[in-house]
Amino acid sequence: MPSITSSKVSRWDQHGREHTVRVRKTGVQKTLTCDTCGWRKGAQFLPWLKAEEHLADAHQATVDPGNRTRND
Repeated sequence: MPSITSSKVSRWDQHGREHTVRVRKTGVQKTLTCDTCGWRKGAQFLPWLKAEEHLADAHQATVDPGNRTRND
């Protein structure tokens, strides 16, 4: 039985909204699913890069939450 693992790629748009693409891995195949618009795509190689590209192209979400700074 193949192991199933999952992760996610999150980015914020210029309005501060978070957009997330979930990456689900079953064997060598990965499935990408966008929580915002329902977009789905299969990917065998570089799924996280494809997720980042979707977020940038479809949602203009390019700010990495791990690198976000605050201007308080």
